[in-house]
Amino acid sequence: MSSVIAAVSTGNQISAIGILRLTGTDCAQVAGKVFTLNSGVPLWEAPNRKLVLGTLTDTKGRVIDQCMAVYTRAPHTYTGEDTVEFHCHGSPAVLAEGLNALFAAGAVPAKRGEFTKRAFLNGQLDLTQAEAVIDLIEAETADAAANAAGQVGGRLQKALAPIYDDLTNLCSHFHAVLDYPDEDIEDFGLDNYAGTLRSNAKTLYALLQTYGQGRILRQGVAAAIVGKPNVGKSSLLNALAGYERVIVTEIAGTTRDTVEETVMLGATRLRLIDTAGIRQTEDRIEAIGVERSKQAVENADLVLFVCDGSQPLSDEDKEVIDVCLDADNAIALINKTDLGSVVQPSDLPFMQVIPVCTKTGEGLDLLADAVDVMFAGDMPCDGSILTNPRQFDAIRRAYESMLSALQGLKLAQTPDAVLLDVEAAMEAMGEVTGNTVREDITARIFERFCVGK
Repeated sequence: MSSVIAAVSTGNQISAIGILRLTGTDCAQVAGKVFTLNSGVPLWEAPNRKLVLGTLTDTKGRVIDQCMAVYTRAPHTYTGEDTVEFHCHGSPAVLAEGLNALFAAGAVPAKRGEFTKRAFLNGQLDLTQAEAVIDLIEAETADAAANAAGQVGGRLQKALAPIYDDLTNLCSHFHAVLDYPDEDIEDFGLDNYAGTLRSNAKTLYALLQTYGQGRILRQGVAAAIVGKPNVGKSSLLNALAGYERVIVTEIAGTTRDTVEETVMLGATRLRLIDTAGIRQTEDRIEAIGVERSKQAVENADLVLFVCDGSQPLSDEDKEVIDVCLDADNAIALINKTDLGSVVQPSDLPFMQVIPVCTKTGEGLDLLADAVDVMFAGDMPCDGSILTNPRQFDAIRRAYESMLSALQGLKLAQTPDAVLLDVEAAMEAMGEVTGNTVREDITARIFERFCVGK
């Protein structure tokens, strides 16, 4: 872990400021070969955590920037190692030449997520915090950012640590009695731990229950727009997206496959899925689109049923309605109110029915309010919501193992049999925090990161 790695941590777009980042033993000596302080002091003797002004040179020794540098000494750094950052003018050419000069001076290119991976391996972050870093970078709403920031701060780790400690104490007590029978150790009794197991299982169950909210917080609400052909489904997507995302014509059946677009509607992030019109058709390609539409309804968090309010409800409309009625969340939209409406809200078997005009935007504000009521809610967004599918799977396995251990207690199984389930729960929880996670899993996790983070 002593090699010095370097990367541009601010992307390759023109910006006011661009940052070159290094970490590793002797990174100040490497950086000092391409950066000269105006004060004449060597970079490795610069004050800790203070910006200093100097010149950055390229591989030919030419000055390419007057910039600031900051040298931060281990262990109180992001990675736990010495780090140097150059705060340059944000020219991609300057950053590229500066990076090449650092490589020539002895640094090696950082891999994706390697800075954060070193932070994890050096004990600066546990795995929940490390994964939350990329969630924070990728957050598209303030709520998602707030929840990720809470997890970067250790909220999830702090919730899981006492449970892991309780399971560790249980196992260590059993093995101490078993391995040291002559020592004055309190007799081991599983019944003494039943309450602890039950309480911790409840805690894990409550955490698992937040995952539905967390998935929406992270990915947005999957909203399937459905209806028979030519009722304005694609026009609705375009109206909410604010531009012509989908081709719209008067020809029925224009949309033959699902089309997705992410939009903010009110305070809710929607992943809109425009579907092929649901109807009986002899066209083989259109029929495939219809089946995909039905599948989209089954997988959606929200179904938006659209009908043409200027025409009486047809058998095709009623067929689509039947598809929608099993959805947990559904809103009916009576479209084309500018043409007059012969369809009344009472004609539709939905809890919420909103007249809209995708052409003028009428009623879309009411749709935004309805969606916010369904999904915006009062989520704490403080790091206590589980958003990561890998973590959800591991915590689910830990919970199931703890239930199995409790069942073993009821059946009066021997302590060693019950402890197999307890140890399985510990193994699963260790995958969440990184205590027992395999190297291939950590490699896959940090591949999600950009270079420079």
